Amino acid sequence: MRARAWVLVLALGGLACEQAALEVPTADDVVAAYDYSGRLEAEMSGNVAEVTVYQPNRQLSRGGTLWAKVGPYVFLFSRETQSLFQQWGGLAGVRVITRAPGGQEVARALLTRDTFNDVTWNGAILAAAKARRDGTKSPGLIEDLVLFGEDHTTFEYSSRYVRPGR
Repeated sequence: MRARAWVLVLALGGLACEQAALEVPTADDVVAAYDYSGRLEAEMSGNVAEVTVYQPNRQLSRGGTLWAKVGPYVFLFSRETQSLFQQWGGLAGVRVITRAPGGQEVARALLTRDTFNDVTWNGAILAAAKARRDGTKSPGLIEDLVLFGEDHTTFEYSSRYVRPGR
């Protein structure tokens, strides 16, 4: 009889661990994860975190199509997003939506949990960091990040900011 009791205890313990591993963050957890001085909001849509970031007009007017496209990737390919996936086992994806200050959607991209491993995460984070640091002087870094993002996410761009085929 004791053996059955231990089997039951172990089975229930394993179930509890599995449930904890499948937890998802709250919207507040997601907002707290990102270090951003601008306007950033989040909500959960099932097991996908939706992060909305408001892009300054000066970026959109000065940088044109390229800056309109790059917004989601700067946030997706970050230590913050990687940390959310590591901390919350039930988080299936992170979608970043960028908006103009007036609220119009500029771009969106969805990164799913299984897209990167530890090595490829480092490459994605490095590409985004280079684009953030040196992109103004070297727009090719921003273009590289956009191409990388388009290869690894499901994305959409607003036709108001990005003409089809560009």
